[in-house]
Order: sequence, then structure tokens, then C-alpha cells
Amino acid sequence: MKKIIVLLIAAAAGYGLLGYHFILLDSSVKILKKNKVQYVNTFVDARGSKKLELALQPDLIAAGIKDLFGQIEGSVKEATDH
Repeated sequence: MKKIIVLLIAAAAGYGLLGYHFILLDSSVKILKKNKVQYVNTFVDARGSKKLELALQPDLIAAGIKDLFGQIEGSVKEATDH
């Protein structure tokens, strides 16, 4: 009985993770909510020049990755201005 309960909890947690994009950036990890639950682009590596490729992915665009990259660029500009 315990094994079934643990399995159900693990399955629910796994299903919950499929509703988000986990994006690994150069200095941090950002989380975006997906528009629909799917396995595609759950864990995304956006270090270095890969950001340009990701900005063309339709499901990431719908989740708001361009806005995320814009926020990152803005914070970098603010940090260098001071």
C-alpha cells in the first residue's frame, strides 16, 4: 500500500513539472508556465548563443521567453550603467 501511495505522489509531482519550462541561463534558472502540459521543452539549456534558437520555438514564444530575455537584457544594461 505504501508503494502505491509513493508512486501516486511521484506521478503527480512529475505531471506537475510538465506544466513548466525550466530554463537554464548563464547565471540562473528561470521558470515559465507552459500553455499546455507536454514533455517538449520542459528542461531547456539557454546558455551562450542557444538563446537565439530558443527565441524561434513556438511553444516557448507562447510561454513568454522573448519577454524573459528582454528582462534579462534590461537588467544587464542597468547593471552596466551604474
